[in-house]
Amino acid sequence: MSEGAAVPDPEELVERYRATMGRLAGGVTVVSVRAGQTDLAMTATAVASVSLRPPMVLFCVYSDARLREALDDVDTWAISLVDAGAQVAAERLAMPGRPAMGQLIGVPHHRGPLSGAALVDHAQGWLECRTAWIKTAGDHDVVVGEVLDATLGATGTGALVHYLGRIRPLS
Repeated sequence: MSEGAAVPDPEELVERYRATMGRLAGGVTVVSVRAGQTDLAMTATAVASVSLRPPMVLFCVYSDARLREALDDVDTWAISLVDAGAQVAAERLAMPGRPAMGQLIGVPHHRGPLSGAALVDHAQGWLECRTAWIKTAGDHDVVVGEVLDATLGATGTGALVHYLGRIRPLS
């Protein structure tokens, strides 16, 4: 910081950071894991390609989320790059405090053959992954996974983006 600049109030900085980052459009995905007989899923916009050789991807999850806790016991998971047909499901899976049981009721999906995780049917594509490492970053954990398989979905179905705090279709 420049000399004489006031240090911002931490809570004010959090709000300004949230508002600023809300202007960064991000692709909407659903991350899922099969923990025993329970499907856990969440909407994630903090997803990025990490490496091509070997193929690796990362996503960020609240450190205290149920899905994050499941990753301590299960090392495979999936990412669905959802399309406009999954907007209602993506919005529901983004809600904090939703019940752990029945998260995917009413969400058309199928099982990934390598991960056993739910793959949302309305998607541009799917990744099945195995956890390589998890690191804490503030109130989130960064999960990096080796991509076990990548499958293309239908094209021309319109993507979803997160922008200004809302999930919006992008045709």
